[in-house]
Amino acid sequence: MSEKIYVGADIGGTAIKVGICNENGDLLHTFEGPTETEQGTDRILSNIAGYARHIVSESPYSWEQVAGLGVGIAGFIDIPKGFMKFSPNLPLTNVPLKDYLEAALNKKVRINNDANVAALGEAWGGAGRGVGSCVVYTLGTGVGGGIVVDGRLIEGFTGMGGELGHISIVPDLEAIQCGCGKMGCLETVSSATGIIRMAKDAVERGDRTSLTAIEKLTAKDVFDAAKSGDEAAQRIVSRAAFYLGKSLAAVSVIINPQRFILGGGVSAAGEFLFAQVREVFRKYAQDRAQEGVDIVAAELGNNAGVVGAAGLLLHA
Repeated sequence: MSEKIYVGADIGGTAIKVGICNENGDLLHTFEGPTETEQGTDRILSNIAGYARHIVSESPYSWEQVAGLGVGIAGFIDIPKGFMKFSPNLPLTNVPLKDYLEAALNKKVRINNDANVAALGEAWGGAGRGVGSCVVYTLGTGVGGGIVVDGRLIEGFTGMGGELGHISIVPDLEAIQCGCGKMGCLETVSSATGIIRMAKDAVERGDRTSLTAIEKLTAKDVFDAAKSGDEAAQRIVSRAAFYLGKSLAAVSVIINPQRFILGGGVSAAGEFLFAQVREVFRKYAQDRAQEGVDIVAAELGNNAGVVGAAGLLLHA
């Protein structure tokens, strides 16, 4: 077989997931192995390279068909150099990740942050397949994201392109400090963490809500309560949807994408959330910037990172 294949690695604190994709973004094969964080930097690097070789060896493909390896990882990265400055959940500080892996594998390597990589996965092989330009939001513990224009991932001058969760959108009178240190970021209201915080605030204020009876609140609890008619929960969801929809409207006149894709755990609320986001977007977005634009759910789930990592070889 002469077909080129693209290997992606999604690096987590507990496990490293690797996958093989073809040039169309189809995920052909996956493998998962332990990160072994407790063993230190050298073991993690060795595992990434080892798992990349292993997945090819157990597939129908040869190492000669591998075009390269893409890596998605959380942390602060000098993307052009592939230099890992700091990772919040891995012992990787000031590590020349790209150089190490290229030497170990004798293949081209690209590195990017996990949010960009997941976004590229959806754009290339998921809900954005066949769409020229799309913007992906990942609504989880925080709000991550990525922007793909004409099939290319937008990284920006210092790699901060696509940091959608840190759009400053909440007015000063309502704003709280984000984990990034700035005030009023989208992440403070439209992430699972933000929704839980607002729910706890409602309980502490003494609002009449069924959430009071729940000992360990989750974002799903808030959505379930809202769907059941709990007015306090409905206000929380509406606030999260309002600022998310307004951020889409703002992005629409900068990027003018054809599609917005919403993924992550919060997006599992489905049409109850999506309908509200669409309503806000239609209200605030310029007519020409919303013409023909759709807002859809992500498709790849936990595979988005590994598909997007593989796609770095073609689309970064």
